[in-house]
Amino acid sequence: GVTKMTTWLNRRGMNLIAALLAVLFTISGGLMAGGVSAQGEPVTLTMSAWDVATTPYWQAVIDAYEAANPNVTIELVDLPSADYQDVMNIRLSGGDDTDIITVKDIPGYSAMLTRNQIIPLNEYIERDGLDLSVYSGAAEELTYEGSIYGLPFRSDIWILFYNKAIFDAAGVEYPDNDMTWAEFDALARQLTSGSGADKIYGAHFHVWRSCVQLATVQDGLNSVIAEDYSFMAPMYEMVTAMQKDGIVMDYGELRAGNIHYSGPFINGQVAMIPMGSWFIGRLVADQAAGIFDFPWGVAAFPHPEGVEPGTTAGTLTSLAINEKSDNKDAAWDFIKFYAGEEGAKVLAETSNLPALRTPEVLEIFASLEGIPAEATEALKTTTVRLELPMHPSVGEVEQILNEQHELIMTNSVSVQEGLEEATSRIREALE
Repeated sequence: GVTKMTTWLNRRGMNLIAALLAVLFTISGGLMAGGVSAQGEPVTLTMSAWDVATTPYWQAVIDAYEAANPNVTIELVDLPSADYQDVMNIRLSGGDDTDIITVKDIPGYSAMLTRNQIIPLNEYIERDGLDLSVYSGAAEELTYEGSIYGLPFRSDIWILFYNKAIFDAAGVEYPDNDMTWAEFDALARQLTSGSGADKIYGAHFHVWRSCVQLATVQDGLNSVIAEDYSFMAPMYEMVTAMQKDGIVMDYGELRAGNIHYSGPFINGQVAMIPMGSWFIGRLVADQAAGIFDFPWGVAAFPHPEGVEPGTTAGTLTSLAINEKSDNKDAAWDFIKFYAGEEGAKVLAETSNLPALRTPEVLEIFASLEGIPAEATEALKTTTVRLELPMHPSVGEVEQILNEQHELIMTNSVSVQEGLEEATSRIREALE
């Protein structure tokens, strides 16, 4: 009888200890995860996305989160890529209650927050002590009237690509990560050689207005939405002079021939090209397929004199919480994971550049087969300026800038005339 009583007391004590430990684990788990824990009630969250079948990172990050939070299930709502933001806006206007909204572009972000379709995240961020400086200025770009409505999880930035074979043949050192635009111009002139079919151009500017205009807003003093565009003149003067001197290909010929930016670089015709980080994936795939075989590298985007190295421009993809969601706390916990270091590592493993780029995250990205080793340093950023800032007239402004860019680059008007006309038309549009 004594033995049975002792055994019962031991079991009873162990059960009580186990129960206490379970309670403590649940509480601590909830605190650590911002209110959601692996031991909590089952939760199903819905998340909007596009091209799910051909974009592996959507499910890869979800799988990582669900492994750490087995009580949470994330269901993707796959929408057409080309019309994603328009479709999303229509759905939200109709009362759609998808919990997590993936925000594809700044005009869409601006529209959703001004219509109160997504909620400000300030309270969550302050409660959990999130340090937004890890996003290299991207969080500030998403802040509107003191509130931020989305956390960035993916960011393509502008960098410099170069053909190592051309540099080697010329006996010139590769570009470093602290090069001004004036130094870029001088280097391009040094690397230009030959003529006709054998011509090597020192640099290449694609036909997009952003290829010239983004360099003019790196200092943070100006924006592509302005009331006076004379600040763009020095960069336009440099690029048009390079074009006149045959250092870069002719804009009119590129436009008329509908030449993709990848062509001149992959064909070995140009030494350097400023372009978005998305070009890395294309080059890795084409080199693996044997389309070209020369060595190539990447460096940080050149910067104006006096601007800190690592300052560049970029696009952001962010995650927001639907105002109609019934699971806002759980949605926040997932967003915090997706846009945090854990999600960034998974994103990097799928050959995509996260908005959060710690040395460890960049090391993962740069270690992938085919990516140049110097990408680790080249992709480090100090500040990322948005290609397009938030503004209700941003679409109209961009159209005017596109038109004036083409007139300047085809020598239809002078740099001064083109920018004066842009100033006049955009002032009218803003009024």
